[in-house]
Amino acid sequence: MKILARSFTFILILLLSASIFAQDVTLRLSTPEEAGMSASVLESAVDLYRKAVEKDDLKGCVLLVAYKGKVVVYEAIGYKDVENRLPFEKDTMFRMASNTKPVVATAVSMLVEKRKLNYDANVRDYIPAFDNHRSAFIKVRHLLTHTAGFRIGRLFIYPLMKSSAEYPDAPTLTLEADKFGERGPVETPGTTYSYSNPGFNTLGALVEIQSGELLADYLRENIYEPLGMTDTYNLEIREVLGEKLERMGVVYRRARNGNWNTGWKPGDDPTSPFPRASGGLISTVWDYAVFCQMFLNRGIYNGKRILKETTVNLMTQAHTRKIYTHEEREKMSGFYGYGWRIEKDGVYSHGGSDGTFAYVDPGNEIIGMIFTQSPGGKNPQQRFMNLIKLAVNK
Repeated sequence: MKILARSFTFILILLLSASIFAQDVTLRLSTPEEAGMSASVLESAVDLYRKAVEKDDLKGCVLLVAYKGKVVVYEAIGYKDVENRLPFEKDTMFRMASNTKPVVATAVSMLVEKRKLNYDANVRDYIPAFDNHRSAFIKVRHLLTHTAGFRIGRLFIYPLMKSSAEYPDAPTLTLEADKFGERGPVETPGTTYSYSNPGFNTLGALVEIQSGELLADYLRENIYEPLGMTDTYNLEIREVLGEKLERMGVVYRRARNGNWNTGWKPGDDPTSPFPRASGGLISTVWDYAVFCQMFLNRGIYNGKRILKETTVNLMTQAHTRKIYTHEEREKMSGFYGYGWRIEKDGVYSHGGSDGTFAYVDPGNEIIGMIFTQSPGGKNPQQRFMNLIKLAVNK
């Protein structure tokens, strides 16, 4: 009886701790002291970026850190437009590039929960162009983990389709995804990892096909609006953003000679003429922090459940770990889940090629946004993350 009582008590403690950890925490501004963090250590972390901007290692950034939902760092540093002396502001909107992938993986997982998609289904079940001897055994989960075997080095297979009598609205994400299935993988699906933008663009096509909506519409209606992400979009053009286009920053890319070149500025053409799933997200640090806090809350935010807890657990597992040998795994710092990079310490994160980076540290209940538009610069990202963890007063 005593053994049974102890077992029951242990199970009860586990259940209670799980429910506490999965509570619906919403973001709010706070002080380090109120949150139980060291103000001096947090100041040292932010100072890393002040110094990086002073040394021209970066043009500027916006930082946000939340501990147990309390926002203890929320800083804008440097210039979003150097030529016009426009400073970064806390509500600056960023080209997020591959930070789009966790959002798209979330949309896919929502459709799995609704039984409109299946992680283990072959893509050919949804996209007929994949029903051939090359692509027939690519599964949805292979696309999510970059293990489909594609070796297509660009976002799409160019040239994009032209409009015709048969396809008057071409090119579209779904039509362009057909080309990936027709070309097929180079490696056996599920056996190798290779970061694949075409793989995620195929996932975007699956969202469109199985939801019956355009990707941007589905994301807005099912993720952005429920979470209150009012500054998040999927195409960087005035027809979509309106006056908010002026809140975007210039993307500066560092050349090999050390000089900064303008890579994109508000008003330039978008990377692709339609919303894609490999990138294209436009957002702010606060909006994307809400998205990350939803994950830290195990799928819920401000009373809106976006994902089941079990789905969040599945998405943040290191799925690609199994394709490596023990010796290879020992040398690696992290693996890939469903839309997230998973570190060995349980932190999951994603970056974008235009300079944005977001991470979730569930063990310490921390989320962090490090958003620049200065890819190629010297970014003290890891030192910043180490200091944020150190600032937690335990």
